[in-house]
Amino acid sequence: MIDEIISDVEDRMKKSIKALEKDFGAIRTGRATPSIFDGVKAEVYGSLMPLNQLSTMSCPEPRLVVIQPWDRSTLGAIEKAILKSDLSLNPNNDGNLLRIQIPDLTEERRREYVKLAKTKAEECRVSIRNVRRDGNEMVKELEKGKDISEDDSKGAIARIQKITDKYTEEVQKLVDNKEKEIMHV
Repeated sequence: MIDEIISDVEDRMKKSIKALEKDFGAIRTGRATPSIFDGVKAEVYGSLMPLNQLSTMSCPEPRLVVIQPWDRSTLGAIEKAILKSDLSLNPNNDGNLLRIQIPDLTEERRREYVKLAKTKAEECRVSIRNVRRDGNEMVKELEKGKDISEDDSKGAIARIQKITDKYTEEVQKLVDNKEKEIMHV
């Protein structure tokens, strides 16, 4: 029973880390990467659709993203969606595909992105602490219901804390790496 709780706690913490990694992928670093368009949706066929479901995206050069829509009629909608996004990018439309030059980040913009990364990391830490709290509450319920002893309860709570510490350190490593990536000139 305790092992199931601890397994559940660890799975949920892993999911928090995965979500953070996905969030970090969408933060610009000055290098071209298709993941910066993950949050951009174009209005086509009567609904909002993510760009990766409408086109092929590639990075033939470090500062260039090429977007080739599968249906050329969606090109204008994709261009409009990129212009409306908060990415501050200006696509070049040649009638068949979009070329997007990724400009160098200014120092001020880099600092904003670092701040954003730290905010996302703190949200992840809060999520991990919430999972820890839930796990501890489940263990205490078992102890209260006399399903486990007080010693087993204390041991389980200590194991949950160790797992929490491990994933909190992982968050710190991720945010440190992202900060280096963003600030690297």
